[in-house]
Amino acid sequence: MMTVNPDFIAPCGLYCGVCAIHIAHRDNNQKFKERLVSLYKGEVSGKGTLPDHEKLSTEKIQCNGCLSNNLFMHCKRCEIRECTQKKGYTGCHQCDEFPCQYIDNFPMTVGKKVILRAIPYWREFGTEKWIKDEEARYICPECGNKVFRGVAKCNQCKVKLDLD
Repeated sequence: MMTVNPDFIAPCGLYCGVCAIHIAHRDNNQKFKERLVSLYKGEVSGKGTLPDHEKLSTEKIQCNGCLSNNLFMHCKRCEIRECTQKKGYTGCHQCDEFPCQYIDNFPMTVGKKVILRAIPYWREFGTEKWIKDEEARYICPECGNKVFRGVAKCNQCKVKLDLD
């Protein structure tokens, strides 16, 4: 039986153990934090991807999981988490209204894509298998390096990846 951090079981299906924000914080990787700040501020694409992105700094790249007391600034105001808590659900996989307007309006394309893939899977196979398979999904098939959700190329062997 695997050990699951209950704080990582994000109700939306975006498992926190493979989240770039959490990983950069956990490893205290300053270079990675700087890359994430410029990504979220839209310095790559020319437009910020999240509300209040201009307030983002490397100090704010921190999170111990969706259900912890230390949340990333954008996760603090998550309508999906609030909705599941109000309904008394562990996650969207228990809800008949999935996908709802919170999913439809999710601000990040990759996140929305993963939610729409992960929730039906979680519903069908259960929490433990969903988590095990999310962790297994984010490993570079070329070199075996552990990567994060949304990654475009492996930071070890530089091969292009599309794992979401």
